[in-house]
Amino acid sequence: MELRVLRYFLAVAREGSITAAADLLHVTQPTLSRQLKDLEQELGKKLFIRSSHSIILTDEGLILRQRAEEIVNMVSKLEAEFNSMEDTVSGDVYIGGGETEAMKQIARVVKDLQLKYPNIRYHLYSGNEEDVTDRLDKGLLDFGILIQPADLSKYNYINIPDKDVWGVIMRKDSPLAVKATIQSSDLLNVPLICSRQAIQQSYSKNDFADWFGEDFEKLNVVTTYNLAYNAAIMVEECIGYAITLDKIVNTSSDSNLCFRPLDPKLESGLNIVWKKHHVFSTAASVFLQDIQTKFSSLS
Repeated sequence: MELRVLRYFLAVAREGSITAAADLLHVTQPTLSRQLKDLEQELGKKLFIRSSHSIILTDEGLILRQRAEEIVNMVSKLEAEFNSMEDTVSGDVYIGGGETEAMKQIARVVKDLQLKYPNIRYHLYSGNEEDVTDRLDKGLLDFGILIQPADLSKYNYINIPDKDVWGVIMRKDSPLAVKATIQSSDLLNVPLICSRQAIQQSYSKNDFADWFGEDFEKLNVVTTYNLAYNAAIMVEECIGYAITLDKIVNTSSDSNLCFRPLDPKLESGLNIVWKKHHVFSTAASVFLQDIQTKFSSLS
C-alpha cells in the first residue's frame, strides 16, 4: 500500500467525488478510479458506494479513512522534523489539551520562544483526556495538557503552576444566579450539563465525586459535553445548568451567562505530559527545556 494512494483515497473521501478529487490532485479521472479500484482489491474490501454524482464511504472505508489520516499526518510530521534539522532552530510542536485557562501559561512560553526561535510553529489540538492521550500514544502529539486526576503512569510530566476552579454556568435570569456560591444541595433538583470526562471519572471515585458525596447518584444529568462552548449554548437555550471550569465561557457584562463557584471550593491541578522515551524534534526539545525552566521556577 503506497502513501501516494492513501493520499488519493483521502482526497476522494473529503471531496465526495472522484471528479473533484482528480481536479484537486491534478490527475486524470480514469487514473484515480483505477488507483482506488486497485486499493479495494489489495484490501479485499469495498471502500465506496458509487453513484452518478457522488460517492459514500462504506464502514470499511470509514475505518481506512481514520487510519490513513493518522498515517499521512505522522509522515508529514516526520518530514517536517527532518526538514528542520539545520543550524537555525525551526520545526513544529504539537500540543493537545482540554479547555483550560492554564493554556495562558503555555502561551507565555510560546511568546518568549518566538523572540528567540521565530521559525518554530505550534499546532494546538483540543480534546478531552481520552482524545489527547490517544493522540499522544500514537505519536501525533508531542505534549498533552491533562486536568487532574489523570492516569500519568505512561508519561513523564511537569506540574503546571496553576489551578482550575470548578463551578456552574447559568443564565443570569436563572433562580440560582442570586447565590454567590453553589452547594451540592442546590444541584439536586435542576437539570445538569456535565463534561463526559468528569462524569466518567466520578464513577471511579475522585475529587469530583467526593465533592458531591452520596448526592452524586441523585443528580439529573440531561446532557454531556466535551467542549464548554457547546455546553454554554445549551445553557443559553435553557436546557440546564453546566458544571464546568471558570474563565473558559464568556460571562462578561454583555453575556446572558454567569459563573458561580462551588462551595466548598473545588480546584483541579494540571500537568503537561509527554510519552516516556519519546524522541523529540529539535523544536519540541527547545519547548520542553523552556517549560521545565519556567514552570520549576514558578512552583
